[in-house]
Amino acid sequence: MDEQQLHDRRWWSLAVLAGSLLVISLDNTILNVAIPSLVRDLNATTSQLQWIIDGYTLVFAGLLLTAGAMGDRFGRKGALQLGLVVFGFASMASAMAQSANQLIITRSLMGIGGALIMPSTLSLLTNIFHNPRERAKAIGLWAAVAGASGALGPVIGGILLKWFSWHAVFFVNVPLIIVLLIAGRVLLPKSKAEVAQRLDPVGALLSIIGLVLVLWAVIESPSAGLTDPRVVLVGSLGALVVAAFIFWELHIESPMLDMRFFKNPRFTAANIAVTLVYFAMFGQMFVMNQYTQVVLGYSPLEAGLRMMPMSLVMICVAPMAPRFVHQIGTKLVVGGGLVLTSIGVLIVSTVPTSNGYPVLVTGIIVLAFGMGCVMAPATESIMGSLPREKAGVGSAMNDTTRQMGGALGVAVIGSLLAAVYRPGVQSSMSAAGIAQPLIDTAKESVAGAVFRAATTPGISPETAAQIHQIAVQEYVDGIHIAMKIAAAVILFAAFIAFKWLPAHAHDARSEVSGPLDGLASLTFAEAEGALEDDQVELEAEMEVERDAAVDSTGGTVRS
Repeated sequence: MDEQQLHDRRWWSLAVLAGSLLVISLDNTILNVAIPSLVRDLNATTSQLQWIIDGYTLVFAGLLLTAGAMGDRFGRKGALQLGLVVFGFASMASAMAQSANQLIITRSLMGIGGALIMPSTLSLLTNIFHNPRERAKAIGLWAAVAGASGALGPVIGGILLKWFSWHAVFFVNVPLIIVLLIAGRVLLPKSKAEVAQRLDPVGALLSIIGLVLVLWAVIESPSAGLTDPRVVLVGSLGALVVAAFIFWELHIESPMLDMRFFKNPRFTAANIAVTLVYFAMFGQMFVMNQYTQVVLGYSPLEAGLRMMPMSLVMICVAPMAPRFVHQIGTKLVVGGGLVLTSIGVLIVSTVPTSNGYPVLVTGIIVLAFGMGCVMAPATESIMGSLPREKAGVGSAMNDTTRQMGGALGVAVIGSLLAAVYRPGVQSSMSAAGIAQPLIDTAKESVAGAVFRAATTPGISPETAAQIHQIAVQEYVDGIHIAMKIAAAVILFAAFIAFKWLPAHAHDARSEVSGPLDGLASLTFAEAEGALEDDQVELEAEMEVERDAAVDSTGGTVRS
């Protein structure tokens, strides 16, 4: 494909990249509305539910850095298409799973495909859009899809569960992937780093093992407890492996992830912002999809539709974020967006046990507006801190922070909630004279408590009502505490953004030097800074064109 064809098809190419991103991002959240169905059909325990939802994220995050580096070396288009094939076959296997453990395994395989797809989408985008204004707009649309698709997951899942079983949320991926494979083969250019650096297999292995161990400890902690010996041992071992990875990367000639990137405060602050935005989104969605269905009594479709304002707001706001940056600068947009995200989470933390939707929708709208302001500018800050030769690894780093943030959100917010819910259920139900076997079941999850109370033979209506009332009250109490702590963490991220991000993009160029791929020295720092300088550049271009026109007619060219 020559440069002219690539230019003419660039927006169609973006549609393929956005579609690929949409498919894998939906699977981060689409199963949240199916939690009660999985409890009923697969007899899934709380721990298994955590792994079904987060096993995908675990493998996804653990492989992203390696997948980004391999795409840079061997070809980003090939990595994207291989990822789509793996994701499609794993989706079919997930749809046919007969047990919770089988579903955990197949969801993990989907994570391998997702890890190949996601970094390829953003790194291909950097090589398709050369014009700074168009590239900033394309990144805004990419960020809107990345954020809104996660919010759309419960909506689409609810629609599918209205007429089909939970298996449909996996089967729906297959026709979409077939279309994307065909379109991508025609529309996407071949792209890889012009200066192929040596692979870093030791760094790749250490990064995978370290991230997997740390994330395992984080994800397992809600059910096992933070002081469980397995959690402490695995988490500590993971931290040691991550430390070994950092040491290794600092002392080899061609590192997979150049640790000098973190010397740039802009790069570090933007990664913190992205991590905690997704921490908020995934954590509140995991909690609130159970709140809407179990506490408020909505069906999966009703619950999904009532979360729709979140995705609509993000779809509208994220593409406008570059304009906000042009008007008031990166620091205020990202920092202010994090403040709004914190306020939204704080509002959500006040939901009552009944008639709570007005409070919930107010909170998620404010939260979504804040997220929309953060995602595109923070993404550009990450990519703008790196040379384009490192586009794949930079994209993978950006995507890893998203997945890490999401996994942390589910695990940490879930753990905080469980720390309130479980002892509260034990105390209140014991005081009410409820049998210990019923209490043990209720302590597993609020969905399990309500479902078992309604279906277990021999339980009187009065006892079932008591179990339902206590479980709901303790769950809401847990929401209040967990979400307030989450709001404080996000507010801290806002402080970091205000302190470290530049007032304007052109105030902070990359501190990392290296060979650049494509147009001379054009990085995302220039792309973001060009939002403010475009008018000057356009006027200069118009003046050159006018001079050429005068010259061609025999006039005098101004010097």
